[in-house]
Amino acid sequence: MNSPEENEVQQEINFEDFLRVDIRVGTIIEVYLNSKAKKEAYILEIDFGKNLGIKKSSAQIVTNYTPEELLKTQVLSVINFPPKRVAGVKSEVLVLAVVNETKGTILIRPSQKCENGSRVF
Repeated sequence: MNSPEENEVQQEINFEDFLRVDIRVGTIIEVYLNSKAKKEAYILEIDFGKNLGIKKSSAQIVTNYTPEELLKTQVLSVINFPPKRVAGVKSEVLVLAVVNETKGTILIRPSQKCENGSRVF
């Protein structure tokens, strides 16, 4: 699937379509560089709570975040995409971010602490 252009409006969906995208809150518990990535990236281990467990993701967010800043940070992730192999890592979730031409990749995070595994509606 190709990424949409920034100003391109996507096809309209209904609420049931939206509900099929399972977005959850998780806390980053481990961060390290992905040495196999062509573009610098971190491997994130994210705790989604006792029912969903810990999942991995490869994320190109090195420009704006240090590992120390990311540890214990909560992020929003799509958890129901099939796993994808990214630079040698089984990426199990897609961490949500805004990609900005001047500021780079900026994580989307809850403004207050939430219980890991909480669903976004």
